[in-house]
Amino acid sequence: MPPNPAHPPARWHAIVPRVALLLLLALAFVLLTGLVDGGIGVTPLRLFDQARYPLANAWPGLLLALVLLMISRRALLSFALAFLLQGLLYVVNLLKVANLGTPLLPDDFRIVGQLHKGGMHLLSGYLPHSPWPYLGLLAAVALIVAAWRLEPPLFPRRTRGARLFGGGVLALALASMLAGLPAWAKVYNGKTLWLEPWSAISTTTHSGLVSSLMLFHLHYGQGERKPDRAAAAKLIEQTTPALLQSMQAPAAGGALPDIVVVQSESFFDPTIMRGYEHSNFAPNLRRLAAHGTSGKLHVPTFGGGTIRTEFEVLTGLSLRYFDNLQFPYLQMSHKALPGLVRTLNRHGYTTLALHGNDPAFWNRTTAFKAIGFDRFVSQSAFPPTAANDGKYMADSAMTDEIMAQLKNDGPPQFIFAISIEAHGPYDVEPARVAERDAIPVPEGISGRDKLELQTYLYHLKHADAELGRLVKLLAQRKRPSVVLFYGDHLPALSNSYQIAGFVDGGDMLSQAGVWLLLDPKHPGKRSTADTASWLLPGKLLAHIGIRDDPYFALTELVGPQLAALTEAPGAPPLAEGDDQQQLDKAMASIDQLRMSGKLDKLLPQPAPPVIGIAHDGTGQAQPTGAIR
Repeated sequence: MPPNPAHPPARWHAIVPRVALLLLLALAFVLLTGLVDGGIGVTPLRLFDQARYPLANAWPGLLLALVLLMISRRALLSFALAFLLQGLLYVVNLLKVANLGTPLLPDDFRIVGQLHKGGMHLLSGYLPHSPWPYLGLLAAVALIVAAWRLEPPLFPRRTRGARLFGGGVLALALASMLAGLPAWAKVYNGKTLWLEPWSAISTTTHSGLVSSLMLFHLHYGQGERKPDRAAAAKLIEQTTPALLQSMQAPAAGGALPDIVVVQSESFFDPTIMRGYEHSNFAPNLRRLAAHGTSGKLHVPTFGGGTIRTEFEVLTGLSLRYFDNLQFPYLQMSHKALPGLVRTLNRHGYTTLALHGNDPAFWNRTTAFKAIGFDRFVSQSAFPPTAANDGKYMADSAMTDEIMAQLKNDGPPQFIFAISIEAHGPYDVEPARVAERDAIPVPEGISGRDKLELQTYLYHLKHADAELGRLVKLLAQRKRPSVVLFYGDHLPALSNSYQIAGFVDGGDMLSQAGVWLLLDPKHPGKRSTADTASWLLPGKLLAHIGIRDDPYFALTELVGPQLAALTEAPGAPPLAEGDDQQQLDKAMASIDQLRMSGKLDKLLPQPAPPVIGIAHDGTGQAQPTGAIR
């Protein structure tokens, strides 16, 4: 019997239950998202007093569920699949918080492109070892497959274009959100939601993980800051007399020394932890500090993100001034970057980067070309006999390769060595388990936390021993040399830090690392200086007598006033006085101009260098006071 137009309610009898089902599923999705999130601002009860928070946090997932509904026509399946995919995001966030102490940020997703370049090998160590999470995931997939087979479609396959149109609109809305279309800033902004740019933890706690990702994506991932050229010019004008005087200072006599920079993975001095105040896990660092310059080192990362510290040391640029560079190497093109390496190249140095890992990981192959290295020696070029200790190549193998690469004649050499032995995760058995198990831990640290702390300290002791061995070997060479040693960040031992605490009472994200600069053949007197990773190249160049780079001369002048401002993302921001704030803003513009290649015209240029100094490559005779 044909439908009777006089009785249209029959059609609504079919539509209303379907709409009600979708509304109930959407409500359940919002409530469950808040429950899984756990943030105080998006819990289910917040729907009654600040509904925009849990709704905004669930909105991307809801859009995904509706797109899947247009494709599958099955409501339960679509919402379940969207919730599962969202759940995986929360699991990844949980792993990052547990290991690095900070929640996910938009740039973390760049690591996906690194999985086939050695990233999977590194990240797999952080995955759960228990089979239950994987069994649970398989069960969820099985349920989804069952839903596909058993659940009846919510609407017919053919809808005269309505399904295609609706699905297209929803897909475009989701794509525009993921692309960071500015229109979404009307929903995800600091006035509508809770946003603390300096603290991803606080933002996530109040606005939810998904909203936090959207907030940072929309407001801090959309291009570079615009430099204030006038502020940069004013600072340069004010410092020009001192700059010119610094650049005209006489260079050190004799041949330029070979330079070995060791970026020691996760190295820090455990005496800053309560329970280790009187420990001595780094006796060589302590001994050598009496003959060189050392102190606290403020770095722009915590627990991971090695390339952030590495980038600052090699370029002299502070990532504090580049909101869009969370992982700089992954965002670099082949464009040449000024920095330490190119300055040394101009002075006749051969330059080499050395790292016992996959060269493609973190995009180092491309980045090192842009930075100016002549060569990059990576894992495959190490001898087959190079030892591992734990999951990664031992620091002893790195020391051996440094010495093998150093030549006894020819131009001065610069080697930038990146260690990896002490890289997490710290639940991989080391070569000497008994040695690891004998390491004491502070009271209250037990179980897995104890094991991980002991494993880390086992590797730390090896890093310190290799520092001592390297300096001894360099002191025995005929050529002069300089060693710069520093830790890239604190290790990811968040639970141990929270249990033991720090001597200064500070937050783990605010703790400084260590650095050391010395001449193995010419031991000096102890000098203490607290600094930041982006200031190290200026200090190194000044130490060896290369003073003709006006940018690095400028960092030497202003650095002491800005060093302590360098902190890991999420660390509580330090208060700045008016003068410091103005200097900070001006230096930000200078760094942004330097990155874009527009700074040189503003900088004063030194007098032409004296040409004709010959380097015989032999250096001076070894003095009796050389460090052993």
